[in-house]
Amino acid sequence: MPTAKRLKSDAKSKSRDTGPRPTIADLEGETEFAQLARKHWLKTTKRATRSKVKNDVLKRDIWDVLEKDNFPYKSLLVLEGLQTLESYLWPGYSEDSSNFHVLLIALITNVKAREKLETWSIFEDRPAEFSSLFTRILSMSLDQTLSLTIRTHLLCFIIYAFQSLDWASVRKECAPLVSIGIWHNLSTESKRESRISQNQQLRKAWKASGKRYDSADDSSKARLRFERAWFYTLTLDFLRLLYTEKRKEEHALYCGRFVEFISDLLSQLPTRRYVNTLLQDLHILPAIRLSPMYNDEDNGLLRDQWSLLSHYVHFTIDDQTGAQYSRTETYDKHCAQLAKLQRVALRHFKDKLTVLALSNYGSIDKRSELENLLEALTDEETKRLATLLELRTEYPESINVSIDRPFLTEVLLSTYEKRQTFQEVARDTNILPTEDTLFDQGLLRTDNYDGSAPLALPKLKLQYLSVGDFLWRALVLYRCESFYGIRKDIGDALRRLRPESKRPGETTFAGFSRMALPISRPSILEVVPALVGDDKPSAVNAEISLDVRRLTDNIRREWDSLRPDDVVFLVAVDASASKAISNGSAHTISEAQRLGLISVRSAEVAQVMDDKGKSIRDPAAYFNGHNRSPTRRVQLRLDPKTYKEDLDRTSGGKPDVYERINLIVRRNGRENNFKPVLESIRSLCLSEVPLASWLHENFLGYGDPAGATYKHLPNRIGKLDFRDTFLDWQHLVASLPGKTIDPGDDVTASFGPPYMLESVDKPPEKETVKPSKKRRRDTEPALNAEVETYKVSTYKPPNTGPYPVDAPKLNGVRFTPAQIDAIISGTQPGLTVIVGPPGTGKTDVATQIINNIYHNFPKQRTLLIAHSNQALNQLFAKIVALDIDERHLLRLGHGEEDLDTDGSFSKHGRVESFFEIRDRYLREVNRLAASMGAPGAHGNSAETAGYFNSVYIKPAWAKFTEITKADGSSVTDIIEAFPFHNYFSDAPQPLFPPESEREAILDIVNGCYYHISKIFSELEDVLPFEILRRDRDKANYLLTNEARIIAMTSTHAAMRRTEIASLGFHYDNVVMEEAAQITEVESFIPLAMQKPESGQMALQRVVLCGDHYQNSPVIQSLAFRHYANLEQSLFSRFVRLGIPVITLDQQGRARPSIAALYQWRYPNLGSLPHVESLKEFQTANAGFKYDYQFINVPDYKGHGEVEPTPHFIQNLGEAEYAVAIYQYMRLLGYPASKISILATYAGQRALIKDVLSHRCAKNAIFGLPKIVTTVDKYQGEQNDYIILSLTRTSRVGYLRDIRRLTVALSRARLGLYILGRREVFEACYELRPAFELLLGRPDKLTLATGEMWPSERVQTEEDGTAVPGETTMEGVEHLGQFVYQMTDTKVKQLRAERGLPDMTESVDQSLNPINEEEEPGYVGASDEEADDNVVPSGEIETGET
Repeated sequence: MPTAKRLKSDAKSKSRDTGPRPTIADLEGETEFAQLARKHWLKTTKRATRSKVKNDVLKRDIWDVLEKDNFPYKSLLVLEGLQTLESYLWPGYSEDSSNFHVLLIALITNVKAREKLETWSIFEDRPAEFSSLFTRILSMSLDQTLSLTIRTHLLCFIIYAFQSLDWASVRKECAPLVSIGIWHNLSTESKRESRISQNQQLRKAWKASGKRYDSADDSSKARLRFERAWFYTLTLDFLRLLYTEKRKEEHALYCGRFVEFISDLLSQLPTRRYVNTLLQDLHILPAIRLSPMYNDEDNGLLRDQWSLLSHYVHFTIDDQTGAQYSRTETYDKHCAQLAKLQRVALRHFKDKLTVLALSNYGSIDKRSELENLLEALTDEETKRLATLLELRTEYPESINVSIDRPFLTEVLLSTYEKRQTFQEVARDTNILPTEDTLFDQGLLRTDNYDGSAPLALPKLKLQYLSVGDFLWRALVLYRCESFYGIRKDIGDALRRLRPESKRPGETTFAGFSRMALPISRPSILEVVPALVGDDKPSAVNAEISLDVRRLTDNIRREWDSLRPDDVVFLVAVDASASKAISNGSAHTISEAQRLGLISVRSAEVAQVMDDKGKSIRDPAAYFNGHNRSPTRRVQLRLDPKTYKEDLDRTSGGKPDVYERINLIVRRNGRENNFKPVLESIRSLCLSEVPLASWLHENFLGYGDPAGATYKHLPNRIGKLDFRDTFLDWQHLVASLPGKTIDPGDDVTASFGPPYMLESVDKPPEKETVKPSKKRRRDTEPALNAEVETYKVSTYKPPNTGPYPVDAPKLNGVRFTPAQIDAIISGTQPGLTVIVGPPGTGKTDVATQIINNIYHNFPKQRTLLIAHSNQALNQLFAKIVALDIDERHLLRLGHGEEDLDTDGSFSKHGRVESFFEIRDRYLREVNRLAASMGAPGAHGNSAETAGYFNSVYIKPAWAKFTEITKADGSSVTDIIEAFPFHNYFSDAPQPLFPPESEREAILDIVNGCYYHISKIFSELEDVLPFEILRRDRDKANYLLTNEARIIAMTSTHAAMRRTEIASLGFHYDNVVMEEAAQITEVESFIPLAMQKPESGQMALQRVVLCGDHYQNSPVIQSLAFRHYANLEQSLFSRFVRLGIPVITLDQQGRARPSIAALYQWRYPNLGSLPHVESLKEFQTANAGFKYDYQFINVPDYKGHGEVEPTPHFIQNLGEAEYAVAIYQYMRLLGYPASKISILATYAGQRALIKDVLSHRCAKNAIFGLPKIVTTVDKYQGEQNDYIILSLTRTSRVGYLRDIRRLTVALSRARLGLYILGRREVFEACYELRPAFELLLGRPDKLTLATGEMWPSERVQTEEDGTAVPGETTMEGVEHLGQFVYQMTDTKVKQLRAERGLPDMTESVDQSLNPINEEEEPGYVGASDEEADDNVVPSGEIETGET
């Protein structure tokens, strides 16, 4: 990134408050709540003392203050930040506590949930009191005397509880509320009996419920009656509120939250099973649809929520068994319902409903047709018809909602009309945006989401109804998130372009954006007629012209990099329309209209041509030539469906959309892959592609959590070759603690590797209980009573040839017991989940698993997936270093060019390397032929080499073999008969050592023949590439037939899934690195990239490596990240579900003292011996007293953090301090490559880069550090020394998410220097364990002067011990002056060494100490910064604390 543009205006004036968030002054100042906290619960006494809750304090000083302002969120945040819940309210709670006490607990719990903070663990210590609290909250949620605002807060608490069923204490309270007991509230006993009789399990559950009630005492019976009635009563009260005439804003909010609640219940099978029947019995959908609140034009959100609720109510699944209905089964059930209606009509209403009774199904399942047929009935007859159909005909009088004729008609219509299945909805969903979808009100609501109101979005949750349900949710959410990003990018381009109109109908652009160019209207070249049975064109081709003459070279190159299939956006902008709109009512229009946007159409690039119409295949080569033209002609493919709709509108008198298009907008490639990903998700949604049967239940979140692990699978492999996994016998024994190692009966002592392990455990007993969809997380897997035993054997590895290059590459890592456990599990079939804390070697583990699979199962293929190219390259580079044949490796997608290996492993590169292998081996064939005196051109091709092998080599070897087997053949006879002496004359001599035994000689000759055989086997693999002519065919053959380890990013897999599956590609194993950073749908797609064989997937192993305690997937929008939970990874969900994980427990990256800063997140994390024994870990950091230190940075020049542009947060004092530390380290001799500077915000990264460019870039003494980046983007990386800027001074910010703090603290190996504001971070409850350690040392930078890197001083653990030359830096100015003096001395020394005169006055001004005049200014987000460096999700300020 080039230096950001400097803004010389006052930075303070640019700063803006991003919302009502509490600052450090609210938490530590003299505010009312802060004083209260210090007085009652944040006392400076010992932490063990429990504060006694005073009811008058709760009521007067907290509750009344909150209620007076209607519970403002900022005040609740302040109370949460003051640890009111964990330090005061909960410790002081008892069954006698007041209602205000209970309500305050609920309110602050909601705040923690909204802020994504740990909550339920607070209540774990007192389960009985938690049960009492939960019951009181349930009771109060039904109390109509409470205000709707309070009841809404209570409902939010309940919603959050039902979203947290992975907590046993919460599940225990929630489960009875949605159990079969609620069926006591069905309208008639006959209806209940008919439902129960449909399933034997239901009958058992109903009887068990009755027995439990009959055997209970009076108090337990009262509780059971309450649990039965709670949900029914709450729903009736919701219906009452829907029909209330005098409605206020809080009515709509409460009803919205209730619809969210019941949608949540219906979206998971355990809570849906009985609730859906009751809700349908209560006519929930017709009741909402006919209510005054639904039909209020201001309640668009409720209408959208109703659509989502309708989707879940009618989802095509068996509510009891969880079986997904096929489309045929769905239609059959629909027809069965219609048949019942026709039978009742014919039997009881023959005179009036004869037509209905005798019509075919297709003519009566449409709403309008059915409504016409029912009009013949009177009101009483309609009611009687509903009664005969077992439909509820009245509500309790208390709710004042009458079921009249229109209501019953709507009930009948909604019950019997034919609906689209979710597959049909997905099929008709347009995945290319227009202005209507981009600026849809439902999507626009996500812009201002802050957690205060629900949204009409599906959520990714702990469990799913079916694989189809998961894919439908993923399609909706990924589409919305993609459209959100597209709308932001188009809006950003328009703001930069500044459209203006001097005359009506004419728009000019006064500004500039690198991502957009003005164009003239596109020309429609061709409209290809529709295919048979379709009503839209099969293709629409258009052309536009781009004028790039005014663009700089780098931006021109970006436009020239447009490739076929890239999506661009054709935009119509009319600035005069924006003026007209701005004079009207502003609250009814979107931001796009204010900018003058009229329409948006998506198009795909077909080809790019020059001004003469010649297709440009290599833009870089063409446009760098001398005859390049400033004009580009781009042929586009328009969306046929949208084009037809546009034509229909035009024929109806509307303006032609394409006549008004005057702008083209592009996006960065890595953000613009939404179309192929959406197509992949949709194709999976429409297909019947199943998951592997052994993984299916675990993926949905049901069944035994350990059911997919290898010890519970019938295909567990008894004997495996672990080759070089164990380095020696001692390593083997130490790696399997608690297990018996049996070396076999014929062995009396230990022996060396390779080792084969054979499990002699008892086979798993077959389950006698039928598998159930009910979660059984409370029951742990049965522990084996017997000690696990492994029978160990060995073998002599085959001789692979006499040349040094023939020797196999061996693993040199001495794996820990936890790593061995993971390797054993990963090599076996089934699911393996590996949690790898920072520095614990999970990449080495994944590599060894792949190596073992490769050698144990030669016919199996492994798919290697990672979130980023960088992680995939690291993993791939380690695989290349193992004993894996390079011809079996394939790397798809970009990023291969970054591999630090000799080979080329991209798909096309592998084809080329096959021909390189061929040429090398053909030369060997010629040499072999010459050595044998065989005439002819045997090395012309792989085919002729094959003939040579058949005619010369194999017969010669067969003849030689006969001699070796002959009785009486001596060693001399064997050596003399060896036919390849001349060929191996260049091998290390002597080829046959004298005095060798017969077995040794035979081993050598077999190794020689192995070497020769490999030549011909490699050439045999090359043969198809000689026959195939097209590059595409060669590349696809390589993918489907030759490669055995195929690596790609999760994004590439999502983009190319359909294409790869269509080739017939099959694989057996999936290994996923960085799995906790991959979104759930991108984790799923690699599991379904092949077509099933005989209805079953070939997948045998899934290995997930990751760390859910570090960053989650990056999602830009707060609404999708928090409300829809789109940041959930499959890895983290599996951990929540209780699926067994293997946690690596020995880190080998950092000094133990630095590792202690994040060790509290990983209770069993230790350190490998080398981080204590190696000199670099024992030696102190030259020039620094401490190996890590938190350095308090006060306001600099009167400023702390500032925000020059929204979400672009900077802190000049910390930026200057970071650069000054870097300069100091460089002056001491630290290599720049060993230093990284990290910031927590993109704005701070830009500012640090700007300061570096001003002070260091042009000075050879300093240079630039290895990297300056954000914490989020540095996950997975490490360096010896890290300088970290925390940036914030008003509040903690997103670093309160301790996953990010874990990443930030775990990047350094030897030295970590953190810059921040002490009082901000010291007070944060979540960060306390780390900051207690950090702040146990002085918060002013302490130097050890007089040292040069590397130091010989031993790092002492006693922080109070003085070191030679100890000096404390009072602040950034002090350090700056110190560095300036050191630099001046260094320059004089260098000049003296080179014999140059002293020129003190001409020292570069950039070396001056920091002062007001030379201070680099705050920087703004330049066009390139904004376009190229999108702020990661965590760096968006909205919704943070």
